[in-house]
Amino acid sequence: MPNALAARLTAWGFSWAGLRDNRRGEWWLIAQMALIVAHLLPATPSPASLGLHWPLALRLGGLALLAIGLVLAAQGALNLGASLSPLPEPMPEAALVTTGAYARCRHPLYQSVILCSLGVTVALGSLLHLALWLGLVVVLGFKARREELGLCHLHPQYDAYRATTPAILPGLPWLDWRSAFPGRAV
Repeated sequence: MPNALAARLTAWGFSWAGLRDNRRGEWWLIAQMALIVAHLLPATPSPASLGLHWPLALRLGGLALLAIGLVLAAQGALNLGASLSPLPEPMPEAALVTTGAYARCRHPLYQSVILCSLGVTVALGSLLHLALWLGLVVVLGFKARREELGLCHLHPQYDAYRATTPAILPGLPWLDWRSAFPGRAV
């Protein structure tokens, strides 16, 4: 098992040198993982400590968003197949996938992480988790932009795909930079 993990990490391009100099976007992944793991922290401050009763409907709605995000993550990972990598630098032999979840947006895995984080935030009613969600939005926006530089270099047809398909969430300038520059492929 350890040899299989080492082989997978090597195939993705992980290296000690990359952790030191961010050559394949390792620091974006580390920031993303730290923010995701921090979602395990308790609600801070809890709604009760603020004298609020967090409605059951919001808790259930948040859990529903989390579940939908997990389903979307599974769909995106399955659609990507062997091209799946946690690093923003695409693997040299990675195929360009534009069907399934990738017909809906260019970064459905990032979309699912944002949706899961929002679900946890709504379910807990926590200001800490709201800050974690905002942090993920920022980190994943930068990570997606870094990834797209590599995809444009690797796949000449990526520009046409990028011009017609939302980045992460349509209509939100930070999460769909097409809307920030209408009529221009960015």
